[in-house]
Amino acid sequence: MKILLLTQWFDPEPTFKGLAFAKELKRQGHEVQVLTGFPNYPSGKIYDGYKLKLYQREEIDGISILRVALYPNHDSSALKRIFNYISFAFMAMLFGIFATKKADVIYAYHPPLTVGVAAIFIKLFRRMPIVYDIQDMWPDTLKATGMLNNNKILNLIGLVCKLVYKFVDHIVVLCPGFKKQLIDREVPEEKINVIYNWCDEQGLTRAQPAKIEYQQLMQNKFNIVFAGNMGKAQALDSILDVAKEVQDIQDIQFVFVGGGTETERLKQRLTTENIYNTVFIPRMPMAEVGGVLGLSSLLLVHLKKDPLFEITVPSKIQAYMAIGKPILMAVSGDAADLVERAECGCIAISEDVASIRQAIFKIYHLPANEQMQMGLNAHNYYLQELSLENGVKQFIEVFEKVQHD
Repeated sequence: MKILLLTQWFDPEPTFKGLAFAKELKRQGHEVQVLTGFPNYPSGKIYDGYKLKLYQREEIDGISILRVALYPNHDSSALKRIFNYISFAFMAMLFGIFATKKADVIYAYHPPLTVGVAAIFIKLFRRMPIVYDIQDMWPDTLKATGMLNNNKILNLIGLVCKLVYKFVDHIVVLCPGFKKQLIDREVPEEKINVIYNWCDEQGLTRAQPAKIEYQQLMQNKFNIVFAGNMGKAQALDSILDVAKEVQDIQDIQFVFVGGGTETERLKQRLTTENIYNTVFIPRMPMAEVGGVLGLSSLLLVHLKKDPLFEITVPSKIQAYMAIGKPILMAVSGDAADLVERAECGCIAISEDVASIRQAIFKIYHLPANEQMQMGLNAHNYYLQELSLENGVKQFIEVFEKVQHD
């Protein structure tokens, strides 16, 4: 089967459905071409080794990639971000119509919504069915994260979403809650499949040992590690409040790995409030993150209390499970259900300091062999249910279905 991957984000940018997805599709016997932009996420600056021009063809590990021009930006300005999305969609539409090989199916990655619009125009001209992979529910996510608060614009985006859902041939979502929400929005149930995300398995399995300084930092501690983006949606003030409350237990340490719009403000709190059991480690490649996760005692997932987050599965869960450590899930709904099914951790109430503290103590006081068993449960569940190989097989079934409909 010939598959066109249409995605604004692709390696070397961090993405769930990037090069690893393309390579696994190829390994399972399919021909893949990629239509994407010049890499600039998350900094908004074009990556070293690339220069912004009208287009560029390249090949990575046997995968043919066509990169097209866009306005590189990913700061907090909604207007600039919208221009970033629209510029890519316009160029992708032109090059998708006139400069790609005919494919059996278009795989379109959302967000942003504009990729879905571009895919529909390509479909109309090229007669190729679309499988639309929804990773974020728009406009809900835009409102929940504070990126957009104008109700008129949010309603307009909602209308465009409905149009895209109508014109694509099949939709894939990352959790049951998304499927339920789409059904509530009158998308036919038979048009939707749930396929959980996988993690960067290659990055994790080739994990380098953590740097000596981090090994020393985390030595002989019960390390509660949060890795990933630190923005408003993660509501990490609650975790610092928990850290303050458990400072009397000397071996408990909170480790934040990554960066985001809230990082500097959170770090400032450590100084002004004398929180001395918490450390921040800068953003690093996945291979290095794996080394730090391997030194953890407990891996933390936390999002602010919002109905939207009850129907999502934060992507870090898969990496946490693959690493094989106990998980503290401070997000209710689909994400909590996953941890309970895998029997690999504890559930806490988001932004509830007492609940999170209680869950930490529950795992902290478990015998070492029971903590280890939780980690083993996580790893086994990942391999059986959430792995890249498994997920790609499910995608191929969907691609074959739309090809023959």
